[in-house]
Amino acid sequence: MNNNVSDPSRDPLDETASATLSPTLTHTPVLAAEVLAALNPAPGKIIVDGTLGGAGHTRLLLSAGATVYGIDQDPFALARAREAGLDGLNVLEGNYRDMQKLLADVGVTQIDGVLLDIGVSSFQLDDTDRGFSYHSEAPLDMRMSQSGESAAEVVNTYPEEEIASIIYEFGEDRLSRRIARGIVYAREKAPIETTVQLAEIVKRAYPGFSKGIHPARRTFQALRIHVNDELGALRDGLEAAEALLKPGGRLAVISFHSLEDRIVKRFLLGSATLRPLTKRPEIASETEQATNPRARSAKLRSAEKLEPEELEPAEADPEAAA
Repeated sequence: MNNNVSDPSRDPLDETASATLSPTLTHTPVLAAEVLAALNPAPGKIIVDGTLGGAGHTRLLLSAGATVYGIDQDPFALARAREAGLDGLNVLEGNYRDMQKLLADVGVTQIDGVLLDIGVSSFQLDDTDRGFSYHSEAPLDMRMSQSGESAAEVVNTYPEEEIASIIYEFGEDRLSRRIARGIVYAREKAPIETTVQLAEIVKRAYPGFSKGIHPARRTFQALRIHVNDELGALRDGLEAAEALLKPGGRLAVISFHSLEDRIVKRFLLGSATLRPLTKRPEIASETEQATNPRARSAKLRSAEKLEPEELEPAEADPEAAA
Protein backbone atom coordinates (compact mmCIF):
# COMPACT_ATOMS: atom_id res chain seq x y z
CA MET A 1 0.00 0.00 0.00
CA ASN A 2 1.33 3.40 -0.97
CA ASN A 3 0.74 6.12 1.62
CA ASN A 4 3.19 8.78 0.39
CA VAL A 5 1.69 12.16 -0.43
CA SER A 6 2.45 14.63 -3.20
CA ASP A 7 3.89 18.11 -2.66
CA PRO A 8 1.08 20.12 -0.97
CA SER A 9 2.67 23.45 -1.92
CA ARG A 10 1.47 23.12 -5.51
CA ASP A 11 -1.94 24.41 -6.54
CA PRO A 12 -3.75 21.38 -8.01
CA LEU A 13 -5.54 23.59 -10.53
CA ASP A 14 -2.21 24.81 -11.89
CA GLU A 15 -1.71 21.29 -13.21
CA THR A 16 -2.62 20.44 -16.78
CA ALA A 17 -6.36 20.62 -17.32
CA SER A 18 -6.48 17.10 -18.69
CA ALA A 19 -4.83 15.64 -15.58
CA THR A 20 -2.34 13.53 -17.50
CA LEU A 21 -1.25 10.61 -15.36
CA SER A 22 0.66 8.36 -17.70
CA PRO A 23 0.70 7.63 -21.44
CA THR A 24 -2.36 5.43 -20.89
CA LEU A 25 -4.14 7.36 -18.13
CA THR A 26 -5.57 10.75 -19.08
CA HIS A 27 -8.88 12.15 -17.88
CA THR A 28 -10.46 15.60 -17.86
CA PRO A 29 -12.22 15.88 -14.49
CA VAL A 30 -15.46 17.85 -14.49
CA LEU A 31 -16.12 20.57 -11.91
CA ALA A 32 -12.54 20.24 -10.66
CA ALA A 33 -12.38 23.55 -8.77
CA GLU A 34 -15.79 22.98 -7.23
CA VAL A 35 -14.86 19.46 -6.07
CA LEU A 36 -11.67 20.73 -4.46
CA ALA A 37 -13.56 23.50 -2.69
CA ALA A 38 -16.14 21.03 -1.42
CA LEU A 39 -13.72 18.36 -0.19
CA ASN A 40 -10.94 20.71 0.96
CA PRO A 41 -8.13 18.12 0.57
CA ALA A 42 -4.99 18.64 2.65
CA PRO A 43 -2.03 16.69 4.06
CA GLY A 44 -3.16 14.17 6.65
CA LYS A 45 -6.67 13.85 5.26
CA ILE A 46 -8.03 10.56 3.94
CA ILE A 47 -10.40 10.89 0.99
CA VAL A 48 -12.21 8.12 -0.87
CA ASP A 49 -12.72 8.43 -4.62
CA GLY A 50 -15.48 5.88 -4.97
CA THR A 51 -15.45 6.08 -8.76
CA LEU A 52 -11.74 6.14 -9.63
CA GLY A 53 -12.14 5.81 -13.41
CA GLY A 54 -9.46 7.81 -15.20
CA ALA A 55 -8.25 9.22 -11.85
CA GLY A 56 -8.55 12.85 -12.93
CA HIS A 57 -10.15 13.99 -9.69
CA THR A 58 -7.89 11.71 -7.67
CA ARG A 59 -4.78 13.32 -9.10
CA LEU A 60 -5.98 16.76 -8.01
CA LEU A 61 -6.74 15.47 -4.52
CA LEU A 62 -3.27 13.91 -4.32
CA SER A 63 -1.67 17.14 -5.50
CA ALA A 64 -3.25 18.89 -2.52
CA GLY A 65 -1.54 16.42 -0.19
CA ALA A 66 -4.42 14.09 0.68
CA THR A 67 -4.16 10.32 0.85
CA VAL A 68 -6.70 8.79 -1.52
CA TYR A 69 -8.37 5.39 -1.55
CA GLY A 70 -9.57 4.87 -5.11
CA ILE A 71 -12.35 2.34 -5.64
CA ASP A 72 -13.40 0.92 -8.99
CA GLN A 73 -14.98 -2.30 -10.23
CA ASP A 74 -13.59 -1.88 -13.74
CA PRO A 75 -10.45 -4.05 -14.05
CA PHE A 76 -9.16 -1.91 -16.92
CA ALA A 77 -9.39 1.31 -14.87
CA LEU A 78 -7.67 -0.41 -11.95
CA ALA A 79 -4.84 -1.63 -14.14
CA ARG A 80 -4.25 1.85 -15.55
CA ALA A 81 -4.26 3.42 -12.10
CA ARG A 82 -1.77 0.90 -10.74
CA GLU A 83 0.43 1.40 -13.78
CA ALA A 84 0.50 5.16 -13.14
CA GLY A 85 2.12 4.59 -9.73
CA LEU A 86 0.68 7.70 -8.08
CA ASP A 87 2.10 8.53 -4.65
CA GLY A 88 -0.61 8.57 -2.01
CA LEU A 89 -3.08 6.48 -4.02
CA ASN A 90 -4.34 3.18 -2.62
CA VAL A 91 -6.32 1.21 -5.20
CA LEU A 92 -9.22 -0.97 -4.05
CA GLU A 93 -11.15 -3.28 -6.37
CA GLY A 94 -14.89 -3.35 -5.90
CA ASN A 95 -18.10 -1.35 -6.06
CA TYR A 96 -18.26 1.87 -4.06
CA ARG A 97 -21.54 0.65 -2.55
CA ASP A 98 -19.32 -1.72 -0.53
CA MET A 99 -16.82 0.94 0.56
CA GLN A 100 -17.28 0.25 4.27
CA LYS A 101 -16.12 -3.35 3.90
CA LEU A 102 -13.42 -2.50 1.36
CA LEU A 103 -11.94 0.11 3.70
CA ALA A 104 -12.36 -2.02 6.82
CA ASP A 105 -10.36 -4.76 5.11
CA VAL A 106 -7.38 -2.36 4.97
CA GLY A 107 -7.90 -0.98 8.47
CA VAL A 108 -9.74 2.26 7.64
CA THR A 109 -12.92 3.01 9.60
CA GLN A 110 -13.19 6.81 9.40
CA ILE A 111 -12.44 9.21 6.57
CA ASP A 112 -12.37 12.95 5.85
CA GLY A 113 -14.05 12.99 2.47
CA VAL A 114 -15.88 10.99 -0.21
CA LEU A 115 -16.17 11.76 -3.91
CA LEU A 116 -18.68 9.97 -6.12
CA ASP A 117 -18.61 10.78 -9.85
CA ILE A 118 -21.62 8.76 -10.94
CA GLY A 119 -22.23 6.90 -14.17
CA VAL A 120 -20.06 5.73 -17.03
CA SER A 121 -16.53 7.11 -17.18
CA SER A 122 -14.89 8.84 -20.13
CA PHE A 123 -12.61 5.83 -20.59
CA GLN A 124 -15.53 3.44 -20.76
CA LEU A 125 -17.34 5.60 -23.30
CA ASP A 126 -14.21 5.95 -25.41
CA ASP A 127 -13.36 2.23 -25.31
CA THR A 128 -15.26 0.94 -28.31
CA ASP A 129 -14.98 -2.66 -27.13
CA ARG A 130 -17.06 -2.08 -23.99
CA GLY A 131 -20.38 -1.50 -25.71
CA PHE A 132 -21.39 1.69 -23.89
CA SER A 133 -21.62 3.90 -26.98
CA TYR A 134 -24.10 3.77 -29.84
CA HIS A 135 -21.70 5.69 -32.10
CA SER A 136 -19.44 2.73 -32.92
CA GLU A 137 -19.76 -0.98 -33.59
CA ALA A 138 -19.04 -3.12 -30.53
CA PRO A 139 -20.37 -6.15 -28.66
CA LEU A 140 -23.48 -5.15 -26.71
CA ASP A 141 -21.99 -5.51 -23.23
CA MET A 142 -22.24 -2.36 -21.00
CA ARG A 143 -20.93 -4.07 -17.86
CA MET A 144 -18.59 -1.95 -15.77
CA SER A 145 -17.18 -5.11 -14.25
CA GLN A 146 -16.90 -8.43 -16.01
CA SER A 147 -19.57 -10.13 -13.91
CA GLY A 148 -23.33 -10.31 -14.24
CA GLU A 149 -25.52 -10.29 -17.31
CA SER A 150 -24.71 -8.13 -20.30
CA ALA A 151 -27.00 -5.75 -22.15
CA ALA A 152 -27.18 -8.32 -24.96
CA GLU A 153 -28.62 -10.87 -22.54
CA VAL A 154 -31.24 -8.36 -21.43
CA VAL A 155 -32.48 -7.42 -24.91
CA ASN A 156 -32.39 -11.01 -26.18
CA THR A 157 -34.04 -12.81 -23.24
CA TYR A 158 -36.22 -10.42 -21.23
CA PRO A 159 -39.98 -10.27 -21.88
CA GLU A 160 -41.16 -7.31 -23.92
CA GLU A 161 -43.00 -5.76 -20.96
CA GLU A 162 -39.89 -5.88 -18.78
CA ILE A 163 -37.71 -4.31 -21.48
CA ALA A 164 -40.27 -1.53 -21.86
CA SER A 165 -40.30 -0.99 -18.11
CA ILE A 166 -36.49 -0.69 -17.97
CA ILE A 167 -36.41 1.83 -20.83
CA TYR A 168 -39.22 3.88 -19.30
CA GLU A 169 -37.96 3.84 -15.70
CA PHE A 170 -34.23 4.33 -16.31
CA GLY A 171 -34.32 6.10 -19.67
CA GLU A 172 -37.51 8.11 -19.17
CA ASP A 173 -38.36 7.46 -22.81
CA ARG A 174 -42.01 8.03 -23.75
CA LEU A 175 -41.66 5.56 -26.64
CA SER A 176 -40.46 2.72 -24.40
CA ARG A 177 -43.23 0.32 -25.42
CA ARG A 178 -42.67 0.90 -29.12
CA ILE A 179 -38.91 0.42 -28.68
CA ALA A 180 -39.41 -2.80 -26.70
CA ARG A 181 -41.77 -4.10 -29.36
CA GLY A 182 -39.16 -3.39 -32.02
CA ILE A 183 -36.46 -5.16 -30.01
CA VAL A 184 -38.55 -8.30 -29.59
CA TYR A 185 -39.53 -8.27 -33.28
CA ALA A 186 -35.88 -7.95 -34.34
CA ARG A 187 -34.55 -10.65 -32.02
CA GLU A 188 -37.05 -13.15 -33.38
CA LYS A 189 -35.23 -12.87 -36.70
CA ALA A 190 -31.66 -12.79 -35.35
CA PRO A 191 -29.94 -12.19 -32.01
CA ILE A 192 -29.12 -8.56 -31.20
CA GLU A 193 -25.39 -8.71 -30.59
CA THR A 194 -23.90 -5.28 -31.31
CA THR A 195 -24.39 -1.66 -30.31
CA VAL A 196 -25.11 -0.55 -33.86
CA GLN A 197 -27.78 -3.24 -34.27
CA LEU A 198 -29.60 -1.98 -31.20
CA ALA A 199 -29.18 1.67 -32.12
CA GLU A 200 -30.75 1.06 -35.53
CA ILE A 201 -33.68 -0.80 -33.97
CA VAL A 202 -34.34 2.09 -31.59
CA LYS A 203 -33.99 4.65 -34.38
CA ARG A 204 -36.70 2.89 -36.37
CA ALA A 205 -39.09 3.42 -33.44
CA TYR A 206 -38.73 7.18 -33.86
CA PRO A 207 -40.68 8.29 -36.94
CA GLY A 208 -39.05 11.05 -38.93
CA PHE A 209 -35.75 11.09 -37.06
CA SER A 210 -33.01 12.68 -39.15
CA LYS A 211 -30.62 14.63 -36.91
CA GLY A 212 -30.07 15.90 -33.39
CA ILE A 213 -29.67 13.79 -30.25
CA HIS A 214 -29.68 10.13 -31.25
CA PRO A 215 -32.90 8.43 -30.11
CA ALA A 216 -30.88 5.48 -28.78
CA ARG A 217 -29.31 7.63 -26.05
CA ARG A 218 -32.06 7.00 -23.51
CA THR A 219 -32.28 3.28 -24.26
CA PHE A 220 -28.53 2.84 -23.87
CA GLN A 221 -28.62 4.80 -20.62
CA ALA A 222 -31.47 2.65 -19.32
CA LEU A 223 -29.78 -0.64 -20.16
CA ARG A 224 -26.48 0.50 -18.63
CA ILE A 225 -28.18 1.58 -15.41
CA HIS A 226 -30.07 -1.72 -15.21
CA VAL A 227 -27.11 -3.96 -16.02
CA ASN A 228 -24.91 -2.30 -13.40
CA ASP A 229 -27.64 -1.56 -10.83
CA GLU A 230 -26.33 2.00 -10.78
CA LEU A 231 -29.15 3.57 -8.80
CA GLY A 232 -29.08 0.84 -6.16
CA ALA A 233 -25.32 1.28 -5.88
CA LEU A 234 -25.79 5.04 -5.47
CA ARG A 235 -28.26 4.62 -2.61
CA ASP A 236 -26.00 2.14 -0.84
CA GLY A 237 -22.93 4.28 -1.49
CA LEU A 238 -24.51 7.39 0.00
CA GLU A 239 -25.39 5.51 3.18
CA ALA A 240 -21.89 4.05 3.40
CA ALA A 241 -20.31 7.46 2.92
CA GLU A 242 -22.46 8.99 5.65
CA ALA A 243 -21.44 6.23 8.06
CA LEU A 244 -17.71 6.54 7.30
CA LEU A 245 -17.32 10.31 7.42
CA LYS A 246 -15.82 11.90 10.51
CA PRO A 247 -17.60 14.93 11.98
CA GLY A 248 -16.62 17.79 9.71
CA GLY A 249 -15.95 15.38 6.83
CA ARG A 250 -17.25 16.21 3.38
CA LEU A 251 -19.26 14.37 0.72
CA ALA A 252 -19.25 15.45 -2.93
CA VAL A 253 -21.44 13.76 -5.55
CA ILE A 254 -21.40 14.52 -9.28
CA SER A 255 -24.44 13.31 -11.21
CA PHE A 256 -25.26 13.54 -14.90
CA HIS A 257 -29.00 13.03 -15.17
CA SER A 258 -32.14 13.67 -13.19
CA LEU A 259 -32.55 10.12 -11.86
CA GLU A 260 -29.21 10.29 -10.06
CA ASP A 261 -29.57 13.89 -8.92
CA ARG A 262 -33.02 13.22 -7.49
CA ILE A 263 -31.67 10.39 -5.33
CA VAL A 264 -28.78 12.51 -4.06
CA LYS A 265 -31.02 15.49 -3.32
CA ARG A 266 -33.55 13.42 -1.38
CA PHE A 267 -30.83 11.65 0.56
CA LEU A 268 -29.15 14.87 1.67
CA LEU A 269 -32.44 16.51 2.60
CA GLY A 270 -33.48 13.45 4.59
CA SER A 271 -30.17 12.95 6.39
CA ALA A 272 -30.00 13.86 10.08
CA THR A 273 -26.19 13.97 10.11
CA LEU A 274 -25.30 15.72 6.83
CA ARG A 275 -25.69 19.43 6.10
CA PRO A 276 -25.76 20.49 2.41
CA LEU A 277 -23.04 23.01 1.59
CA THR A 278 -25.04 24.74 -1.15
CA LYS A 279 -28.77 25.35 -1.61
CA ARG A 280 -28.64 24.36 -5.26
CA PRO A 281 -26.40 21.95 -7.16
CA GLU A 282 -23.31 23.51 -8.70
CA ILE A 283 -22.91 23.32 -12.47
CA ALA A 284 -19.98 23.83 -14.81
CA SER A 285 -19.10 27.31 -16.01
CA GLU A 286 -19.75 28.30 -19.61
CA THR A 287 -16.00 28.11 -20.22
CA GLU A 288 -15.77 24.55 -18.91
CA GLN A 289 -18.83 23.46 -20.86
CA ALA A 290 -17.28 24.87 -24.03
CA THR A 291 -13.99 23.02 -23.53
CA ASN A 292 -15.38 19.82 -21.99
CA PRO A 293 -18.78 18.87 -23.47
CA ARG A 294 -19.25 16.09 -20.91
CA ALA A 295 -19.49 18.75 -18.20
CA ARG A 296 -22.68 20.22 -19.66
CA SER A 297 -25.03 17.94 -17.78
CA ALA A 298 -22.91 17.58 -14.61
CA LYS A 299 -24.34 18.64 -11.24
CA LEU A 300 -22.40 18.69 -7.99
CA ARG A 301 -24.10 18.34 -4.61
CA SER A 302 -21.98 18.42 -1.48
CA ALA A 303 -22.52 18.14 2.26
CA GLU A 304 -20.66 18.19 5.57
CA LYS A 305 -20.98 15.71 8.43
CA LEU A 306 -22.32 17.49 11.49
CA GLU A 307 -20.34 17.76 14.71
CA PRO A 308 -21.87 15.86 17.68
CA GLU A 309 -23.00 19.10 19.35
CA GLU A 310 -24.88 20.08 16.18
CA LEU A 311 -27.01 16.94 16.14
CA GLU A 312 -30.51 16.74 17.51
CA PRO A 313 -30.47 14.95 20.92
CA ALA A 314 -32.10 11.81 19.55
CA GLU A 315 -29.48 11.61 16.80
CA ALA A 316 -26.51 12.37 19.05
CA ASP A 317 -27.57 9.65 21.49
CA PRO A 318 -29.61 6.84 19.90
CA GLU A 319 -30.75 5.63 23.35
CA ALA A 320 -32.29 9.04 24.08
CA ALA A 321 -35.12 8.27 21.68
CA ALA A 322 -35.90 4.93 23.32
